[in-house]
Parts: sequence; structure tokens; C-alpha cells
Amino acid sequence: MGRDFVERFPESAAVFAEASDACGLDLARICFEDDPRLALTEFQQPAILTVEIAILTALRSHFGISATLFAGHSLGEYAALVAAGAIALGDAARLVRLRGRLMQEATPAGEGAMTAVLQRDLDVDALAALVAPLDVDVANHNALDQAVISGRAGDVARAVDALRAQPSWKAKTIALRVSAPFHSRYMRPVCEQLARALSEAPLDAGASAAVACNTTGTFHEGERTSLERALTAQVTATVRWVDDMRALLARGVQVAELGPGRPLRGFFASLGTTIASVTTVESAEELARNFWSEST
Repeated sequence: MGRDFVERFPESAAVFAEASDACGLDLARICFEDDPRLALTEFQQPAILTVEIAILTALRSHFGISATLFAGHSLGEYAALVAAGAIALGDAARLVRLRGRLMQEATPAGEGAMTAVLQRDLDVDALAALVAPLDVDVANHNALDQAVISGRAGDVARAVDALRAQPSWKAKTIALRVSAPFHSRYMRPVCEQLARALSEAPLDAGASAAVACNTTGTFHEGERTSLERALTAQVTATVRWVDDMRALLARGVQVAELGPGRPLRGFFASLGTTIASVTTVESAEELARNFWSEST
């Protein structure tokens, strides 16, 4: 996760140093070694955020690649806000470590579950109506053919059975390996402390107008109160990623995905759009050669 960028570019190494100092973790050790903490969301969230910003910093400093609009899925929304200049890296690293710890503590280990629901031309509103009486929520609307449901393990299992019992549903379901029922009503205990932390954090809310909002599916308003409310609500609300993708594409831009993996490529493909994915220095070089143009 990001090691080749750190070894190649001093600016990327500086990102790791700054984020590590801010959140009190040796993020290089967590990312580069076989560290079991990477499976825990408290540590995983600042680690992923740091890798994404380390890659972005290298693209800007060494490849002359910049961007004007930003979006991120769930945790990625914080990375997008850092990229846009709405939150400083160190403040974001502290926030997402707290966010991860609170999310992990919101439900006992093993009680939560999340399951992907895959169906062509998926009606996410109908899915929400079907699972809501079972105390299950739609956590993510990821693509035209994919959503994720979230809740207590037994309730999610009953929701899957309910889907299979409906003749009109031909959905495939895949249980996800998660440590908690993220983006569901069971994350409500997170909200008070996260809201307090956001209210105390230095934010340049105006810069957030360049960032797509997970909870609304449109761009942030560029106003502090609405930004804080949106980020607080995000932990319990559906990530409206399909709407975020459409909001980006409506601006006529080319899109590149930065991070340790490339999960968003398939989501954009459901909209008939090909995006670039930058996970390694080699893929950054390929982006600079083949994908980007000065007009984007």
C-alpha cells in the first residue's frame, strides 16, 4: 500500500510522516509490513487515506497532473476533501482514526453483517423498502447493478431470504468480510462524538464545493454547517455513489481513481465509463503518458 511511491518520491514519504505524526501511528509500518492492525477499521482508515494522498501528491509534484473536482466513496470522501483543500491532511488523519474507532465500537464484534446485492437494473428504492421492515438498511448504492445491505447478522440473513423468496428478484448476493454494519442505523452511536470532532476541526468549507457528497449525491454546498452535517450523517446514511458518479460525469471530466486498490473502476463501468486507476508508480506513469490531457 503505497510503498513504491514512498521509496521513489520524497513528497509521498512526507505525507506518511505528517499523517503518522498527526494520528499517533506508524502508518508506514501498518501499510508496508504484515501488520494485523490493518484489518481493524481504526487503523485501516488513516492508512488508506494516507496512501491516497501520497499518490495524489506524487501525481501533482512529479507528473504534472492536477484535478479540479473530487469524489470519494465513504472513507474516500475525506481523502477527496483533503485533495480539494477543505481539510488539512493531519486533521483528516486524526478525524478518520476517531471515526474508525467509533464505528468499530458501535456494535459488538461479530454482530454486524453486510451483503452485496447484484442484479441488472437494480431498483435500489424497492430494495430499501423490502429490507427496512427487517431492520436492515441499504448501505451503498455502488453501481447500476449493485447495492449493499447492512445490519445485524441475523437480520441481514433474513433479508437475503426475503430477496430469494420474491419471484421478481433475480439477485445474486455476496456476503462481505466486514467488522461492523457500516452505513446503517447501528452506527448512530458514532454521530455525537464525530459531530463534536468535526465542529472543532479547522475546515475550509468553501473548498468542499469541488467535492461530491455521499449523502446527497450532489456536490457539497461550500458551507461549514452543511459540510459537518453531511459528514456526520454519512456514517448512518446510504452512500449514494451512483449519483456521485453521475454528478462528476455531468461536468464533462475524465476520471482517475487513486488508492491501494481499484474498486471504483467497475462501478463507473456500469455507467458505460472507463476510468484510469492509479495504484502503483507504474500505473501513475501510464496515466501521465496515455490518459490525461491538459484540457481536463
